[in-house]
Amino acid sequence: MQKKNQTQKKKDYQKYVEQKAPKPKYVRNCIWAFLVGGAICTIGQFVHNNVEDLLGLTHLAATNVTTLVMIGLGAFFTGIGVYDKLGKLAGAGSIVPITGFANSIVSPAMEFKREGFVFGVAARMFNLAGPVLVYGITSSVIVGLIYYLIYN
Repeated sequence: MQKKNQTQKKKDYQKYVEQKAPKPKYVRNCIWAFLVGGAICTIGQFVHNNVEDLLGLTHLAATNVTTLVMIGLGAFFTGIGVYDKLGKLAGAGSIVPITGFANSIVSPAMEFKREGFVFGVAARMFNLAGPVLVYGITSSVIVGLIYYLIYN
């Protein structure tokens, strides 16, 4: 009998919480995600066009440079605290572009930098960003270097 009362109390409490919880504003959130994500992509396209024209790079080379620039910008703005504010406003609009990837790696590193480079920065990067991302980038750099050494 007591177990039924506890179960009923939990259900009543859950209903109470659902009534009091703020309702998400889906339309506003979608608009902000679209605008901020679009703005980030527009900046990326601007960088790409200018890198391609000013440096005279091929489309593929300009794409690679643009990726590096956007990751650098994402890391920089995370480091100075701007990207987290942008993420609160834009939600998925700030996560989906490649700058969101940079944010996911730099954020934990910034939080635990007082613990040192190995046990703070590096350890937390592996915890939050995920070993798959970090090892994926590392392995792509190694494969690219091997390819370069063999064919050049």
